Amino acid sequence: MTRSWLTWPDLGNDVTVIGDIQSKPDDTEALDAYSRVVMRVAAELKPSVVSLAVRRHSSLGSRRLGSGSGVILTPDGYVLTSAHVIGDGEGITVGLSDGRELEAAVIGRDPLSDLAVIRSEGDDLPAATLGDAGTLQVGQLVIALGNPMGLAGSVTAGVVSALGRSLTTQAGAHGRLVENVIQTDASLNPGNSGGALADSRGRVVGINTALAGYGLGLAVPIDAASRRIVSSLVHDGTVRRAYLGIAGLRRALTPRIVEEIGTDGGLYVNDVVPGGPAETAGVCRGDVIVAVNGSAVSDAGSLQQLMIADAIDHFMILRIVRDGRPRTVTAIPQELVTGNGGG
Repeated sequence: MTRSWLTWPDLGNDVTVIGDIQSKPDDTEALDAYSRVVMRVAAELKPSVVSLAVRRHSSLGSRRLGSGSGVILTPDGYVLTSAHVIGDGEGITVGLSDGRELEAAVIGRDPLSDLAVIRSEGDDLPAATLGDAGTLQVGQLVIALGNPMGLAGSVTAGVVSALGRSLTTQAGAHGRLVENVIQTDASLNPGNSGGALADSRGRVVGINTALAGYGLGLAVPIDAASRRIVSSLVHDGTVRRAYLGIAGLRRALTPRIVEEIGTDGGLYVNDVVPGGPAETAGVCRGDVIVAVNGSAVSDAGSLQQLMIADAIDHFMILRIVRDGRPRTVTAIPQELVTGNGGG
């Protein structure tokens, strides 16, 4: 075997590198573990990630509204995507990796979680396997699949750069925080929305939804909460939520109150919707909600998690702190409808 002593002129004459001239690894040997994982996940999951073209019909004909990506949920055509990709579109074309184009209809969309379900024609489609975002760790490898800039079947890879982020969504006059959003540095571009964020085993752990800044993307996690939302969309076409009619932010409590009630903070009420359930129950601006039905409330997100369909029209015991003293009020949440304000 011939060897060559090579001098790097930029580093000085006393720095040398030894290398093989005739012996070079082939392409298979050159692939590192990282590349092999990304290639395997891409090959497994690409058939389950589709492109979406969204249209709106009018008296002047059909007009294209936009495009995005989706993930096949079931062999009989249910597809999960982002609600903002669907918008108020009426006609959707699903593009499969094998070149087929299938027409689809909207089953349900939920702007407050930025999730939507559509159903395409066809059967025996390649469904993806859903994972659990709750098992993710910062620094873990993730792979994003979608159709950025209209380029079908694109794959990017990176790591989970942060967990527990929040994403603000809007539906009419009502805003909501989507909790536990995944932040990743896997490159995301327009058209990636609705596509898959997968772990190294090829399980979909998130639905790509937004850009958080240069080099950062956000994905709605696949977890117990999002699975309930998807189930509601599939079966009912909508998601029912309870509504109290307050807005607020986290606030720490004084040491004396902390010692008395055993919690160090709660949701400070800085706005109460007139005529809403909270106002009817006697909740006032300046109150700090620390528990609901015995469950601790530390911020808007933890209160939102309790505003489920089962809470609608049922008594809810709110533990609050007012003027430095704990007290209890009873509220009856209503069903959230577009146009309601507050939380």
